[in-house]
Amino acid sequence: MNQSASLPTQRYYRIAVSVFYFIQGIVFASWASRIPDIQARLQLNDAALGGVLFAMPAGQLLAMMLSGYLVSRNGSKAMLTIGVLLYPLALVLLGWAAQVWQLSGALFLFGITGNLCNISVNTQGVQVERLYRRSIMASFHGLWSLAGFVGGLTATAMVAANIKPWPHFSMICLLAWLLALVFRRYLVPRDAGPEGAIAAKKRLVRPDAFILTLGLIAFACMICEGTMFDWTGIYFEKIVRTPKALSRVGYIAFTFTMAGGRFISDALVARYGVKRILQASGITIVAGMLLAVLWPQLVPATIGFLLVGIGTSSVVPLVYSVAGRSKNIPAGLALALVSSIGFLGFLLGPPLIGFLSQATDLRVAFAFIALLGLGTTLLARRLNKLKR
Repeated sequence: MNQSASLPTQRYYRIAVSVFYFIQGIVFASWASRIPDIQARLQLNDAALGGVLFAMPAGQLLAMMLSGYLVSRNGSKAMLTIGVLLYPLALVLLGWAAQVWQLSGALFLFGITGNLCNISVNTQGVQVERLYRRSIMASFHGLWSLAGFVGGLTATAMVAANIKPWPHFSMICLLAWLLALVFRRYLVPRDAGPEGAIAAKKRLVRPDAFILTLGLIAFACMICEGTMFDWTGIYFEKIVRTPKALSRVGYIAFTFTMAGGRFISDALVARYGVKRILQASGITIVAGMLLAVLWPQLVPATIGFLLVGIGTSSVVPLVYSVAGRSKNIPAGLALALVSSIGFLGFLLGPPLIGFLSQATDLRVAFAFIALLGLGTTLLARRLNKLKR
């Protein structure tokens, strides 16, 4: 890749990659925002839903190594193009599912194609960041979160208009394909090799304590994030007991502040430092979730989920940025290790909530996840001691 790319070319790359982050975000958000409708249509209790939701992380984990291999062999542009064709198509299959086995199979495919998109688009993001020679990953993740906010608003409108999930998902699929068709030509054409790639191939590279801690911080945050995406609508329907038309209010509140927080996180880090922002993030996540648990009324729960969005907004982009500056492990490998550990929390949170809810209560399950989110604050205290 030409490191001396002109500024207009850099801007084209950045805009195109931002669009593909938005595509991935709105496809996922469309599914997450209609989970209550699909649960009701298939008459699933919380435990049954939790079991079905395991199909997506199963697909994600199965595809993790394969996606990395395909991206490294064929390039992120080619694989992102394929992924963005298949990922929205899997979303349509979710809308068509009329039986549990069909929903499970569609979720498995949704996980596989989502993983391919995730690795491809983040590889594109890294390439653009190399050209800018400064951190811009938070803005990319902000577009993903903004797509979640837009997806939540769209779902609310669809429910109000009594539009079923499959035509809703079909419209999102067509939108994703149209955007991909227009902006694909502006993606970064070739991937630059990560520093230390040759050395990494010659020896087994294991995560050191610093990288492992960053991964666990991401895990603690993303287990809360995954819970919010998949269970907020259900929480508002079953615990807050809002009318169906208002069941997405918590989800919209969460995604709104999460998106906004990511667009200002770089400025906050410059002023207060990594450690303070991570510690404050964990406290804010816990405070927001516990507020919704202790006062499950519309206004307090909405405020609580606004706080959770603020708390989760900075953690993942910040942790990725710090991992990329590791002195002991090549940047690309460090990012892969941290994202893998963190994303496991995102995938495991929703099924875990389902089983805990069935065994106890949905409020108890949310409280348990909130305590796990406190790990972001506790682990951040170790970073200065571990960093060399």
